[in-house]
Order: sequence, then structure tokens, then C-alpha cells
Amino acid sequence: MDFRLTEEQAMLRDTLSRYLADRDPLDARLKRRSRQPRGDAALWRALATDLGIVGAALPEEAGGMGGGAIETMVVMDALGEALATVPYLSAVVLAGGVLKQETAVLAQVADGSLLLALAALEAESRHCWHAVATRAVRDGDDWRIDGAKAVVLGAPDAATLVVSARTSGDVRDRDGVSLFLVDAAAVTRHDYRLIDGTPASDVVLDGAHGALVGDPGGATPLLEAAGDAAVAATVAEAAGVARRMLADTVEWTKQRKQFGQALAGFQVLQHRMVDMYMAAEQIQSAAYLATLNLDAAPDQRARAISAAKAVTAEALRFVAQNAVQLHGAMGLTDELAVGHYFKRATAIEQQFGAADHHLKRYAALAA
Repeated sequence: MDFRLTEEQAMLRDTLSRYLADRDPLDARLKRRSRQPRGDAALWRALATDLGIVGAALPEEAGGMGGGAIETMVVMDALGEALATVPYLSAVVLAGGVLKQETAVLAQVADGSLLLALAALEAESRHCWHAVATRAVRDGDDWRIDGAKAVVLGAPDAATLVVSARTSGDVRDRDGVSLFLVDAAAVTRHDYRLIDGTPASDVVLDGAHGALVGDPGGATPLLEAAGDAAVAATVAEAAGVARRMLADTVEWTKQRKQFGQALAGFQVLQHRMVDMYMAAEQIQSAAYLATLNLDAAPDQRARAISAAKAVTAEALRFVAQNAVQLHGAMGLTDELAVGHYFKRATAIEQQFGAADHHLKRYAALAA
């Protein structure tokens, strides 16, 4: 199997990586983030208007580049390596993933004029996309929605929420879940940042009105496909995070000395960094496994996604913990980049289900 990127995909990767490294370095982004409670609006505008990166995986009829899962993998890998806190995962992969047929809406996403967030998971759903207690009932030409959503990524900055709500059936029925476009100003939000600085919100819908998207009651397959695509994107981001932590650790051990020689000269630490390299390569392979199975049948896709996430969670933890240990006490401070990457790695390990969740899911699907 040929894993080489096409010329266009390689250009996309190089353009984004160079921009983030040269024109918007990490220290500048961290300073901006410390001054504002929400996401990095300036960087998002640049990715949408200056580079066109936001539309890399969106269809051409929506103003995108017509790419797909590979382009998303390339973008998320570069964002992970640069530790760029932008809502690509929430706005493009998740919200854009369930709105594939809404060309007019996606066109606004691609040009940066509309920021979406998917409000789907609830406090009791446990990563199950069809476990929806939020209810929607007809109210004139629109629908009235009542319920609550938990840890909605990107919601503090979103102008419109894509909300899942039940139009029929019981809480855990696969059928009966619908999607609605809801003005973010019509809901009550509790905004916060996750441990890694990612903006998120808990959202309460108390009689908010929304417009139905697609057929009523048939949103579960769309939500599950978008959820698996988000896991694949997160694994790709983890590959970039692990690669950067490994590179920083190798460079650090070359500079720091103990007993009169650089730390990199000690064979036991060389072996440790080789193990970190092998773990980082595992994550990269998992990213390919997940990405190349997104168009497979639902059961095969789900097995590949869970296998990739379980491997990534374990391997990323190994890389992150060893990176911090080899940096010594400085590894957990905000002074060095590795401390920030460690926080993002910790969040990725739990995002969309930790290793134990995906091992159970894989076992159930295999059975």
C-alpha cells in the first residue's frame, strides 16, 4: 500500500507547517491565549482567508478544495505539531461532518464567515451518539428544543450550534434523533477551557428554536460517522504532538549535562528515546489505519477507529510521560513547550473515549 502523499497534499502540509512555524510561532499564540478566554480568532481567520486551510476537506461546490479524510489527517497532524488551538475539529470535522449535504452552510464555514459547533453529547451519553434526552417538538415553522449538552467543543466562539435532539422514541433508541441549526445566542452557555486550553461549553436549551436539517429521526448514522472521523482526526493530531515532544526531548538531552557529559550520551536514555520513537511511529500508523477506513462499512470503520484510538492513547501517554521525565522538573512548567504539549496529550488520551472504552467497543464489534 502506498502511503505517500500526493503533490497537493504535501503542499498543504508544508504550507500550513511553515505558516505556523514562521508567521505565527507557538510563544506568540500562547501569549494571545493567556489574554483571551475564547479561541484564537486571529489564527482561524488566517487559516480560512489567507491560506484556505479551513476548506481543505470540504467539497468544491461549497467553496472548499474538494479533499477528504487524507486532507483532514494532514491538517490535524500539522496543527498537533504546532499546538494550534483552533476549532478545526469542532467546526469542520464534527459540525461539517453531519452537514455534508448543506452546501450553503459549508460555504460559509469554508470562507471563515460562519463558525459552527456540534452540540450532541450529553452528560449521561458516555460517548454514545444516539443516547439523546434532549427533545424537539414542532412550534409553528420551527422546532422548540429543550435539554442540555455537555463539553461542546468550540461552543464559546460558535455563531451557530448544530444540535441533536430527539423527535421520537426513547432516550437510547437509535432512531428518532434529528439535527437542528440553533442560533448560539438563543442558548445558555457555561464557557470554560479544558486542561489543554481548548475552549468548550456546557449548553442548556430552554425552549430555544431551531431549524430542522435533513430528514427527521435519521441523524444517528451521520453522528456516528462524524464521531469516528473526529477520532481519526484526533489520532492524526496526536501523531504531530508526539513527534514534537520527541524532537524537543532529543534536543533537550543534547544540551543538558550530568556527570560531565550530555544526557544524550547515556545509553539508558538513548534506549528510552528509541522507545519513544517507536511509540510515535505507532501513533502515525494508527492515524493511517483510522483515516483509510473512514469510507469502509460502519462496523469495519468502527473497529479500525477503536483500534487506532486504543493504541494511540497508550502510546501517546508513554511519549508524554517520558518527555516530561527526561526534561526533569522543567517539563511540567509553562516555561517550556513540552509542558503545554503534555497537557494536550492528556486531553487527547481521554477525548472521545479513553483506551478502555475503545477496547470494549472493539471487543463488542469483533464479537
